[in-house]
Amino acid sequence: MGLFDKLAGWLGLKKKEVNVLCLGLDNSGKTTIINQLKPTNAQAQDIVPTIGFSIEKFKTSSLSFTVFDMSGQGRYRNLWEHYYKEGQAIIFVIDSSDKLRMVVAKEELDTLLNHPDIKHRRIPILFFANKMDLRDALSSVKVSQLLCLENIKDKPWHICASNAVQGEGLQEGVDWLQEQIALSDQNDENVKSS
Repeated sequence: MGLFDKLAGWLGLKKKEVNVLCLGLDNSGKTTIINQLKPTNAQAQDIVPTIGFSIEKFKTSSLSFTVFDMSGQGRYRNLWEHYYKEGQAIIFVIDSSDKLRMVVAKEELDTLLNHPDIKHRRIPILFFANKMDLRDALSSVKVSQLLCLENIKDKPWHICASNAVQGEGLQEGVDWLQEQIALSDQNDENVKSS
């Protein structure tokens, strides 16, 4: 059973679908993280870099997961916004060892946060400071500082140090995300009943 199967079970999502958008620069580890989150029988043995732009959808216990995987070419990133409206949570993956492109990751995050389909929603954002196994990786605290995450006041967010190849840090992130989605569902029910 993959982490998303467990997430669906904990949330009691037998009939409900949740779209989780996975975003980040190329080579940050999105594909590897997504592979680790899939049910074991659906995991790929070999992970290869995504060429161009691809969207992958898969379901686990009626949890709908949408993966956006981009090449490094900025012209592909503007396609992300076509999926913001359906997203109920965001996973943003950062290569914590790629200090040179931390500025680009921050620019993409700022663009995301200021988009009209995201800006006024309390959508939870889970950050994976990935590739912590590399010697020159920045700590999750340092990544958080460089991305100015403390300035995000209107959305719940959390950052986890991760090593996607080994699956380290992913469970903590998924646990946090499932709590946020459950809280969001409770708030929606409270609004409907009042």
